[in-house]
Amino acid sequence: MKSYTVNQIRTMFLEFFQSKDHRILPSASLIPHGDPTLLLTVAGMVPFKRYFLGLEKPVSPRIATSQKCIRTGDIDSVGKTDRHATFFEMLGNFSFGDYFKKEVIPWAWEFVTQHLELPPDRLWVSIYLDDDEAFEIWHNVVGLPAERIIRLGKEDNFWETGSGPCGPCSEIYLDRGPEFGCGEPTCRPGCDCERFLEFWNLVFIQFHQDGDTYTPLKDKSIDTGMGLERVAALLQGKTSIFEVDHIKPIVDAVGALAGVSYGAGPETDMSLRVIVDHLRAVTFLVADGVLPSNEGRGYVLRRLLRRAVRHARLLHIAGPFAERVVDLVVEQMKGAYPELVERQEYVKNVVRLEEERFSATLEQGLRLLQELVEEARKSGATVISGADAFQLYDTFGFPIDLTREILAQDGLTVDEAGFKAAMEAQRERARKSRTAHGYLDSRLDAYKELAGAVTTEFVGYECFDAKAKVVGLIVDGHSVDSAKQGEQVAVVLDRTPFYAEGGGQVGDQGLITTDTGVVRVEDVRKPVEGLVSHLGVVEQGYVSVGSPAQASIADELRRETARHHTATHLLHKALKDILGEHVNQAGSYVGPQRLRFDFTHFQAVTAEELRKIEQEVNRQILRNLPVVPAITDLETAKEKGAVALFGEKYGDEVRMIQVGDYSLELCGGTHVQATGEIGVFKILSEGSVAAGVRRIEAVVGSEALAYIHAQEDVLQQLQAKLQSKAEQLPEQVERLLETNRALEKELAELKKQNLLGSLDALLSSAEKVGQASLVVAEVAAEDPEELRELGDRIRDRLNPVAVLLGAKSGDKVLFVSMVSKPLAQAGVHAGNVVKKAAQICGGGGGGRPDMAQAGGRLPEKLAEALEESRQYLRQQLEGIVL
Repeated sequence: MKSYTVNQIRTMFLEFFQSKDHRILPSASLIPHGDPTLLLTVAGMVPFKRYFLGLEKPVSPRIATSQKCIRTGDIDSVGKTDRHATFFEMLGNFSFGDYFKKEVIPWAWEFVTQHLELPPDRLWVSIYLDDDEAFEIWHNVVGLPAERIIRLGKEDNFWETGSGPCGPCSEIYLDRGPEFGCGEPTCRPGCDCERFLEFWNLVFIQFHQDGDTYTPLKDKSIDTGMGLERVAALLQGKTSIFEVDHIKPIVDAVGALAGVSYGAGPETDMSLRVIVDHLRAVTFLVADGVLPSNEGRGYVLRRLLRRAVRHARLLHIAGPFAERVVDLVVEQMKGAYPELVERQEYVKNVVRLEEERFSATLEQGLRLLQELVEEARKSGATVISGADAFQLYDTFGFPIDLTREILAQDGLTVDEAGFKAAMEAQRERARKSRTAHGYLDSRLDAYKELAGAVTTEFVGYECFDAKAKVVGLIVDGHSVDSAKQGEQVAVVLDRTPFYAEGGGQVGDQGLITTDTGVVRVEDVRKPVEGLVSHLGVVEQGYVSVGSPAQASIADELRRETARHHTATHLLHKALKDILGEHVNQAGSYVGPQRLRFDFTHFQAVTAEELRKIEQEVNRQILRNLPVVPAITDLETAKEKGAVALFGEKYGDEVRMIQVGDYSLELCGGTHVQATGEIGVFKILSEGSVAAGVRRIEAVVGSEALAYIHAQEDVLQQLQAKLQSKAEQLPEQVERLLETNRALEKELAELKKQNLLGSLDALLSSAEKVGQASLVVAEVAAEDPEELRELGDRIRDRLNPVAVLLGAKSGDKVLFVSMVSKPLAQAGVHAGNVVKKAAQICGGGGGGRPDMAQAGGRLPEKLAEALEESRQYLRQQLEGIVL
């Protein structure tokens, strides 16, 4: 076989399908655009789901891409096998109602045999059990021998999810030779051994599934996927994807950091593979705008980075290292993904901060694990609970194999079943939280039916009112002919001035009026391409499909929203000018009452910087710059320097908003005509929302004036109460604070004296039980800290001693118990003591053998609780020989 580099294979694939009249598109973001059913882009077809569902018109009936993808379902297998990875590129060609099996199967054969030059006599294919059409094409058109066409069942060769488009598939395999096989005479594609390696899957979308019913589609489609790294390994004669030309240099460089060589041993190789794979994924995720967090795709990123760091520690790589691997990844991938170079420093900053955070977390987790080991030793247990192991995994990022390895050193094991149960419970919560749907879903059927017949023209840039016609009504997810008073309804018009929520801007509100009724519109969305859905309630009468209507937006709300939206553009530019070009928009909210702007920055914005930002935005407002929209193509907009947003999906035609000579952004929102209409800009707050992401909230126009008036009211009230002028308030407040600090110091001294007085009384009341002292008493204490301090002092003065102190605090009871170390070693347990006392007072608690605290909600039972605990402790102490 002829060897080709990864870049050569990618180029050959795209050029081949370009010669077959396919439009070549760049890889989409790893963040699925407008798809709440997926956390990440997991396959080449994900960016085109709405095309397959008929919800949007394809930019071309034939498309080919090399799509970056991430899958974490088999994350625990990464490093252990030759072919598992979380990050990979998928080559794919797609047909949307255009060509089908008779075209794609011969093309696939042509590409793999004539362009990749794979030996035809070593190629096998699988097809679905009863897909005779595919068999005929493979056998009679391509000429593949029948014995190398294997029929497999639904589990292997049929794509379906329970509803929506689906169909059989055909997979192409390379026979790597008997040395990779199991030796069985029945070995063939579908066998679990490594001999037959699948590298290209052709999916034939030809049915619509509804439960057990499969209806043939009128317009059939094609979705194929070829793993780029996998086919590169085949062509380069490598047994592992980690040895191909654009990954092996990273593996070797990481090995050099660790002072080890790839191939030195299975454990070393596994760690090197995990580090390289996970940091390839991390680099692309952060470059596409994902940031570490404890949920969603941010949690995926955090887990990948932390697993990489943990394996680096196993290889004894000292100190921060991940950002150095980011440089290696960018160097290898910049040819195909030049945007990595632009975002390289940003990615490194995010990775460095997260690695530093995990370094602290790692130490905390190790301490907790050590505590669990010590408790197990004392109790004689040999198994750590699955719940504890899951806490280490979920809170501290400890993979189960790390926990298992550390426990084994102490002769302990982990409750694997309990861990898996906790893991599955979390996965179930995650599935429910994202309302997961499968390969293709059909939740928007009612809109899809309308989309084939009508479209909505948006006229809201030019006017606030428009004559229209009701072309669709949807109630409870179903198309209806009419909706009556009180019903929640989605109204589709043929033309509308209502802006649909998008780009961070809220949807318009207003009224739709017909001859027979009125709908109050509360929100506006774009469920499918070409349709605008007005969500609201029928307030009067009824509305019917076909009725003429008057659509009117709430004009003052629109104007206030426009003021806030234009202000976000000014704010974005001011942030870049004052904080640096690394600032990029990471999210926004624009409404009539306020704006929220999230941006990438790695430290708190200082008060001085905030003042400069606010002054700069207001300076541009006072310049009364013209705000001019323009429609152009994406390339022209980029050439002019228009700012585009992370992860945003843009069509061939884009809308630019130019604010004088100051700002130029791609934006589909509504804006003022000149910046002077904004009035005034006032920042309300600035803070952190995630690692490397800050948030500014601000108001403009009448909302800003209302805020300023409210602040003036507070100032005037303070002036009246303190009888001071505004400029004298800081000095007067400082004097009050100094007086308060002096009083607090005096009070603390009085409490200390009172505590010492109580201490003497308690020491003198101690009773001798066997060889130990016993102190059980009600004391005057306001909080647990005072109780602990008193208990500590008693334990220091009387040794060995068992102490139980109780105090009434309002309608609650506080307990603290302390036991000298010799008594704790002899079996007296402070946690058991407070637990018993607290239960009598209607509460609970516990703690360590030497110190524990608890609470209750029945102060009238305190005396009873103390007396019973006294008797309990006497029994514990009698007979103890120290």
